[in-house]
Amino acid sequence: MNRADILSTAAHAVTVDRDATHGSVEDNFASIAAIWSTRLGQTVTSTQVAIMLVDLKTVRAWGNPVHDDNWVDIAGYAACGGEIAGRS
Repeated sequence: MNRADILSTAAHAVTVDRDATHGSVEDNFASIAAIWSTRLGQTVTSTQVAIMLVDLKTVRAWGNPVHDDNWVDIAGYAACGGEIAGRS
């Protein structure tokens, strides 16, 4: 995949497929933040969820840099996090 393919695939995933599969990004990341906050004993925000999901995909990309899904997901999580942060 080239950079345009990665970005267009990520754009499709976060603007078309995502809500149908997981519900709204705001609600989904808020739910993840609530669970992680409880498990960790400290407040985790929705924006931090996006950052940590990017971290997860970064580790996976480190171990398998040719797997396109890692790069697509990094772009998608960054886009979702940026949007959520912009609304805060």
